[in-house]
Amino acid sequence: MFTGIITAIGRLASLRPLGNGADMRLVIATPWPDIATAPLGASIACSGVCLTVVERDADSFTVEASAETLSKTTLGAWREGGRINLERALKMGDELGGHIVSGHVDGVGALISKRPENASLRLTFRAPAALARFIAAKGSIAIDGVSLTVNEVAGDTFGVNIIPHTAGATTLGALEAGDPVNLEIDMLARYVARLAEATGSPA
Repeated sequence: MFTGIITAIGRLASLRPLGNGADMRLVIATPWPDIATAPLGASIACSGVCLTVVERDADSFTVEASAETLSKTTLGAWREGGRINLERALKMGDELGGHIVSGHVDGVGALISKRPENASLRLTFRAPAALARFIAAKGSIAIDGVSLTVNEVAGDTFGVNIIPHTAGATTLGALEAGDPVNLEIDMLARYVARLAEATGSPA
């Protein structure tokens, strides 16, 4: 589990196909000084996708992504040198600064527009139609692994504001219109909707 509070921006140092070429092995360089001590099998959220550490050294860690993950997230379009939001798994007793994030991406959205709003940036995204009903104003959403509060919703589009710190400490400030993003809906919204379906009540 994660909180959606990004603690480093990594860089995709290399990627190569595995086996029949459908799966990929990715080496991610990170500024974390203690990455060499991360246990094998540890979970790290990489732009919102929970991946498992299979190797590590002094300044990088290696993960493997299945064809399913590559097809259902933005990972399939990643290229060497690309910047990646990173978060280590939540530990018992850690501060829960964002919201509970599983690292299981629900779908890929896209940035529609970006504009200054006072000292912040207003970002408007389009979500896949199947996810739009789970997104509510003042609810939480993880975008490329970043925990954010939804400002407004209109059909399959929604807007968020990011402060200068978030713009600089994550990859969101560098997004341009049309860029794809990983979306994870709020876990509570998911289960409320499932309960409503099971009982026949309106969500």
